[in-house]
Amino acid sequence: AVHADIVTLLEAARRAAARSVNAVMTATYWEIGRRIVEFEQGGQERAAYGEALIVRLAADLSTRFGRGFSRQNLWQMRAFYVAWPADQILQTLSAIPAASRILQTPSGESTASENLLTASGQLPDLPVLARAFPLPWSAYVRLLSVRNEHARAFYETEALRCGWSVRQLDR
Repeated sequence: AVHADIVTLLEAARRAAARSVNAVMTATYWEIGRRIVEFEQGGQERAAYGEALIVRLAADLSTRFGRGFSRQNLWQMRAFYVAWPADQILQTLSAIPAASRILQTPSGESTASENLLTASGQLPDLPVLARAFPLPWSAYVRLLSVRNEHARAFYETEALRCGWSVRQLDR
């Protein structure tokens, strides 16, 4: 019985750790998209030099970090930020009870908007931002193909409510 309980505990911990890592990586991809749009493109829908920027970033990031930073992936990160804009994410984060947020400042008085709207070069509070993205990155990539904003929100809600896998979401 002790062995079975420990096995169950370890399996649950590994699933929770994987979900946490996935959420932080998804938040990181959103932040990369935000930086591409807001910092490098001055907030424009698409800068004239956008393609060159993406090509250069893809080469540089792939050299440094390996797979996962192709031109297509960077365009998806950019599209992810555009489809889930900062004001929508701030609303999502403000709906999370303050007591359940993880605050990493000495005073504990950080706010969601301060975490998201940092100046260039400062790191956002990714664990807090990750709470706005409960689905895995692959689900958000799939949702990007849904052009209608209301339909996309419906499928996101249903995927969360029903615990759909990406394959189920795709169907």
